[in-house]
Amino acid sequence: MDARPSSPDEVLDTTDPRQLKALAHPLRNRILFALGPDGATVSQLAKKLSTNKGNVAHHLAVLEGAELVRRGPRRQVRGGTEQYFVRAARRLRTPVGSRSGHTAALLQAVAEEIEASPAETLLNLRRIRLTRAQAAALSRHLERVVDELQEAGPREADHGVLVSVFQSGQAG
Repeated sequence: MDARPSSPDEVLDTTDPRQLKALAHPLRNRILFALGPDGATVSQLAKKLSTNKGNVAHHLAVLEGAELVRRGPRRQVRGGTEQYFVRAARRLRTPVGSRSGHTAALLQAVAEEIEASPAETLLNLRRIRLTRAQAAALSRHLERVVDELQEAGPREADHGVLVSVFQSGQAG
């Protein structure tokens, strides 16, 4: 590679309709998961996600158009040059209730990742009655826990962390 990719922003609030539409597809979410901290090429992503390069290239173009990924460095390979793509941000924050289809696509992508996980997975859903203040305090606490996680070295396995506090839409 020519150079290290520029560091992604820490958090990107995805409020632009193009971003919400781009995130409404499970494969695009999986591509974002698969990019990792150093980015990846179309070939690397196609292999990692078990899909064809044309499919990956199409979805990367949508993600790039929505400013969720950007072009990183290039590398020389036997047949020419490969382009790396990097995430625009380490974490995405999406407004609750955006009705964009993003939540369903994200959860489907996470479900696919969990099913494919070679290691034991923690998945815990608890329904609990909370005051508005308790729910807000829990959200702030979990946000701090995620913010304070330190990246391990590049030889360590990638792990997904999904955190959510939501009010049930069902009558109690």
